Amino acid sequence: MADVVVLIVAESWHVLVEASPYVLFGFFVAGLLKGFVPDSYMARHLGRDSFGSVVKAAIVGVPLPLCSCGVLPTALGLRRQGASKGATTAFMISTPETGVDSMAVTYALIDPIMTVIRPVAASLTAVFAGVLVNAFPGKEEPLPMASVTDSCGAGGCGCGGSCPTEPQEGVGVRFRLGMDYAFGEMIGDIGRWLMVGVLIAGIISALIPEDALSGYVGSGFLSYLVMLVVALPLYVCATASTPIAASLLLKGLSPGAALVFLLAGPATNGATITVMLKTLGKRAAGLYVASIVIASLVLAWVTDRIYDALGLDIRAVVAEVDELLPHWAGVAGAVILLILVARSFIGKGRKH
Repeated sequence: MADVVVLIVAESWHVLVEASPYVLFGFFVAGLLKGFVPDSYMARHLGRDSFGSVVKAAIVGVPLPLCSCGVLPTALGLRRQGASKGATTAFMISTPETGVDSMAVTYALIDPIMTVIRPVAASLTAVFAGVLVNAFPGKEEPLPMASVTDSCGAGGCGCGGSCPTEPQEGVGVRFRLGMDYAFGEMIGDIGRWLMVGVLIAGIISALIPEDALSGYVGSGFLSYLVMLVVALPLYVCATASTPIAASLLLKGLSPGAALVFLLAGPATNGATITVMLKTLGKRAAGLYVASIVIASLVLAWVTDRIYDALGLDIRAVVAEVDELLPHWAGVAGAVILLILVARSFIGKGRKH
């Protein structure tokens, strides 16, 4: 038993060392976005029931580092400021499915191709859902004025998220506020779940034999369905889902099936569906889930065809990620990240 625990810890540490520098870089870019991109700028471009507004919402959401609960106050704020149902839906899908932080970790732990496929797939899924919602809007319940603020720090989601705020004037002030958000609030919201994802990845690496998934789960459509069944009820943020997906790939999961997990896991949970039911209506909520399911399956098939056409063995690529950065840089990043996560826990404990 002790040997198993040591092996799990060793594998988890290995994942953390490889991912940490990219996670920290992702947080830094996220802080820049938070400090220098006003929320009102997005709202001005998302108001019409048009294909263009849906596309804009999908693209705007891709780099933002918000999980599926953290995105709720921002999305509802956009809706209250005049964004269409379709644009709001697109934003609520593309934002949690990917972000600058998760893209950096995808590059570190998987490969450059998946790093590109992931945001493209999130954008296409979001556009597909937004167009459907605009085409079949259904009825909409009035949004209570307290809903946006009440959903900040939504319980049961695993991440707090922040209410939309306008950055203050001054480059220095904006930079400081952005960094405070990224390495303070955002670390507190995402950090613990990233550590859970790293631990799960370590358990998978340590306990699941090589080729186990290819033998039991299979490949093709069956593996996609299995990943959907696992991902849809599971809450996992985009960053934390990445080390889990990387470990599953090493055990024989296909790139397409991994993409299903990366798309469906971060975008769905009970809080998101509940808010959609109350604010956008039953039809929009149903189209939201259906769009994620359909798009995930189609894009998974396309992804596997891309890797087959290129003749790439993704497991060989994932196994070589330790060559991306010097080992000392990974260790330093891991130590810094652990200190930041620990500090966030101590800060929350003092508040209580």
